[in-house]
Order: sequence, then structure tokens, then C-alpha cells
Amino acid sequence: IGKKEGATLNLGGAKNDKLGDGYYVQPTIFSDVTDDMTIAREEIFGPVMVILKFDTVDEAIERANASNYGLASGAFTQNMETAFRFANQIRAGTCWVNTYNGFDICMPFGGYKESGFGRECGEYALEQYTQVKAIQIALKHKP
Repeated sequence: IGKKEGATLNLGGAKNDKLGDGYYVQPTIFSDVTDDMTIAREEIFGPVMVILKFDTVDEAIERANASNYGLASGAFTQNMETAFRFANQIRAGTCWVNTYNGFDICMPFGGYKESGFGRECGEYALEQYTQVKAIQIALKHKP
């Protein structure tokens, strides 16, 4: 799909026969990707990277937030002010800075928008197994 829509295939893109039967894809990198391409708009659950160029951090945040999805995000920077601004403004369930795809069982995981509902792992995951009940009782007051 990426090549058909005009992206440049830089690496991979074919079936990975080394892993036997199944739908395995070689690690794949596309460049010259634009926001309107399917590979930029949809979540791809596989070893696929798309490279989109940007001029400012604000532009990158705005374009990322325009997506219908928000499972995870990542940024690499030496500027901690930029890192915190990115992490606070991006609408994604997980935000990695100067790392990527790291998980901890204590850290909640789940997406924003069409990328999921609820959280796995961490204290927030317990909410899926809990129901809150409000009880109000009027007691007779003695004079």
C-alpha cells in the first residue's frame, strides 16, 4: 500500500519466509510519507516504520494529534523542555522520550481515541474489575 501511494520503500516490505508459515513481514521502513497516506493514518501492528518530516515540534504534535489513533508515541530530544511539552500535549496513552517500546508491569498501558478503551497493567487496570456504588441513607435523628 505504501509504495502504491507514493512512499519510498527503504528496507524490507516482503514476507519473512525465515519464520515459517504465517503472516510475517520483514522489518520495513518507508520514507517520503505524507499525512494522507494509509501507512501514516492507520495503526500497523508489525515491524513497520514510516518517516514523516516536520519543521517544528508544534507541527509534529498537531499532525500526530490529528490522527484517529493514539496508542503510543515517542520522541528523541536532548531538550527536556521540549520533551515535557511533547509528552503533555500529545494525545496518546503511552509517551516514550529518548527510548521506545519499553514496558513496566506497574505502568498503565492503553490508547486514546480509537486505540482502545481502559488500561492494562498498573493500578488503573484494577478499575476494570471494580464497580463503584454510592449509598445514601437518611437516618432518623433523635431530638
